[in-house]
Amino acid sequence: MSLSATSKSPIYGGSELLYAEQLSHAFDYPLFEEINLTIHPSEKIAVIGVSGSGKSTLLHILATLLEPQKGSVHLFGKDIYTISPKERLAIRRYEIGIIFQFHYLFKGMSAAENIEVATLLSETEPNEALLRRLGIEGVIDQRVTELSGGQQQRVSIARVLSKNPRLIFADEPTGNLDDETAQMVMDTVFEHIDKVAGGLFLVTHDERIARRCDRVYRLENRRLEQVQ
Repeated sequence: MSLSATSKSPIYGGSELLYAEQLSHAFDYPLFEEINLTIHPSEKIAVIGVSGSGKSTLLHILATLLEPQKGSVHLFGKDIYTISPKERLAIRRYEIGIIFQFHYLFKGMSAAENIEVATLLSETEPNEALLRRLGIEGVIDQRVTELSGGQQQRVSIARVLSKNPRLIFADEPTGNLDDETAQMVMDTVFEHIDKVAGGLFLVTHDERIARRCDRVYRLENRRLEQVQ
């Protein structure tokens, strides 16, 4: 079942991790209209497009952070904007992970403490193998203000993956990384998705990273068009 940007609603089979119907949103001008999306277990979806096209807004809507002006979003079978705020918070805490373009780490804490906060909230355990995989085991006890931008981004990604989420929403996760590190980071994210039979919704300007996903879409002229 493919992603669609037409006005025709998709037919759902009940196995989707995410499906969204007829999403439309605008700020000072219309961003997108009547977008329909599905993500099934083990699917990795990428969206590319110019700045200002609405990619990040679409991600925020799908990731429980912004209610759409029109349409609905279902995560794990629940309409996330009709359930209670408490239920929505539980989904955000236990079921999904959000990697932002800017890492939003707690500046007064060490890298380890930042990760520990996430594991405490999600009731999971820190994963030392993950730290080694991301190449940050040697700086984990340093304050995040002492780390480079690339190290901070990897700590942020480790914090998200430590929650063991089923769905990951990633907004330019490799923007602060060199090519080699970016590929390693995405390898790690993809491995997690495969391990948990989860899903990935990736927003990126890097078409090489995007084309590693199962499907790639371009958000343009208020529509989502498949390019791979």
